[in-house]
Amino acid sequence: MTGRLLMFWDYDTQWGTDADRARGLPGSAASGAREFECTDRLLELHARFGVTACFAVVGAAALPGERPYHDPGQIRRIHQAGHEVASHAFQHEWLPALRPAALDQTLRRSRTAIEECIGAPVTSFVPPYNQPFDYPAGLSFSRSERRQVRHGRIDVPALCRALDRNGYTFCRVAYRPVHLRLADRVRGRRVDGPVRVERIGGVTCCRLNSAGGFAADAVSLVERAAREGGIAVVYGHPHSLGAGNSQDERWLVPFLARVQALESAGRLRSVRPRELVQEDRAA
Repeated sequence: MTGRLLMFWDYDTQWGTDADRARGLPGSAASGAREFECTDRLLELHARFGVTACFAVVGAAALPGERPYHDPGQIRRIHQAGHEVASHAFQHEWLPALRPAALDQTLRRSRTAIEECIGAPVTSFVPPYNQPFDYPAGLSFSRSERRQVRHGRIDVPALCRALDRNGYTFCRVAYRPVHLRLADRVRGRRVDGPVRVERIGGVTCCRLNSAGGFAADAVSLVERAAREGGIAVVYGHPHSLGAGNSQDERWLVPFLARVQALESAGRLRSVRPRELVQEDRAA
């Protein structure tokens, strides 16, 4: 049984930093500028180890302009290197608070900007901040989202329906069922395992099953997928490549080396979202 790895890089640029500040969230003023040099390094590392990934790009970054907000040339290089380029909204908006018309607008604008940049279809989406979390059918309830947005809140099904009507076929979702949250509290650590694709609102979805980064827990998840089958979903931010946390290069390099070894042994396969969609639609 061959497991699969779905690896993402959330490419926020300065748009993400500005969105964080507007929401009162902490963040480094230099992170937007670091995105670009760190992405160049990431392309080198992925080429060295032969691991494909999906770069979720803020659509505004694909427009003509200068760093730290824009670099369409780098986005084209990501695509030319064989990685999938997904949408990460237009300006890293917090989606739960958007009205349906505004959600449609950011989805359309982002997709159009990236497609015109790379000259290829964009069919996958990664929500900024990994939200919404609220998904009652998946036993996931977000009190913070419900508290902050009393009426007309965008939850997971509403997002997926919007994606479907705007031409997207894949979404990385991050809802977390109640039983997993309870298990986290009991064990004092994140409890999760390999996942399968699921269909929500007409869109193929894959639930994020790691906390972000490439330390021992991410390696363990990948090894479990290689043993048991299923999908390990991991992600990081390019600007964190030298941040000293679990997304740092000192964790990433051994992680990629382990993935390369598992792929060479025929036990794991790194895939892009569009490949999962093709498999899902063919099943």
